[in-house]
Amino acid sequence: MTHRLSSDSVYFFSLSIAYARCEALYQPHHPAVVLTADSGHRVQIPASRLRAFIERSGIKGRFRMIVSAENKIKSFERIR
Repeated sequence: MTHRLSSDSVYFFSLSIAYARCEALYQPHHPAVVLTADSGHRVQIPASRLRAFIERSGIKGRFRMIVSAENKIKSFERIR
């Protein structure tokens, strides 16, 4: 578990991405992905952060991302 500071921002996402669309996460011309959090905030993350969650059906689940006050990703994890 990542140590969370009061200055950190926490974002929650529900993702459902078909396996065929996950191929784009490996393309050099797509180094980042923009996600919309439950709060409505749009955040850009490196595509590499999502690769670890690709399964046969694609990427599905509920995710939490903690970002420092300096806008550095401290953690990106599937929570269910």
